[in-house]
Amino acid sequence: MSTPVPSALTISGLGLQIGGATILKDVDLDIAPGAIVGVIGPNGAGKTTLFNVISGIARPTSGRILMNGDDITRTSVPQRSRAGLGRTFQTSSLFPRLSVLENVRLAAQVSHGGNYSLLRFPQRSDAATRHALVQLAKVGLTHKLDTAAGDISHGDKRKLEIAVLLATQSRIVLLDEPMAGVASGDVAGLVDNIRDLQRDTGCTVLMVEHHIDVLMGLVEKVAVMYAGSIIAFDTPARIMENPLVQSAYLGRTEGAAA
Repeated sequence: MSTPVPSALTISGLGLQIGGATILKDVDLDIAPGAIVGVIGPNGAGKTTLFNVISGIARPTSGRILMNGDDITRTSVPQRSRAGLGRTFQTSSLFPRLSVLENVRLAAQVSHGGNYSLLRFPQRSDAATRHALVQLAKVGLTHKLDTAAGDISHGDKRKLEIAVLLATQSRIVLLDEPMAGVASGDVAGLVDNIRDLQRDTGCTVLMVEHHIDVLMGLVEKVAVMYAGSIIAFDTPARIMENPLVQSAYLGRTEGAAA
């Protein structure tokens, strides 16, 4: 009998209280390996806070988080990163004064057993650089290798962040509003980049996104958050038909924010 494959991410009874206020309450979520899952909800629902807890930026007051069957509830951000958890943020976390290539090369340097030191920076002929160039080709940024990351468009910054995730070889990827601020003409390309990220690496993707039409055409399942809890977790079609979701979220999407 074959050994069951553990879920990529299992969250059970997750709660967070700050100063007596309940931010997250009894959050349960089970995500299969290689799945692309969306997280939606109105302003203040707890979506970004949930990402902060999963990535280790915030510590929960109750519950557990398992990554590929291993308990990571109390581990540090670097420990989770080394275990294969990667994340993007609503605002760019790139090094703006470093070039496009240097940003990805640093990530590749770490994945090849190095660190983020700039003192012994790899040359363009080494393994980390070759790895970085491959990832930049996948997102279509090879024509901007020497451009400072702070000088490229917002849409290209999002592509660069995906290249960084590819370079770190993350097994679980958290994307926090990847389409935010991206020009409409760049959205389709970014969606393709996310699909390629999952297809090429087999990673599990969990993403918060307010472009509902884009999200529903990309993900396999959707988790709906409301008042710090997940009130539904189902396929996009069933989520759109769910009366509870329509009442709690879809009827009040105007002006929603993370």
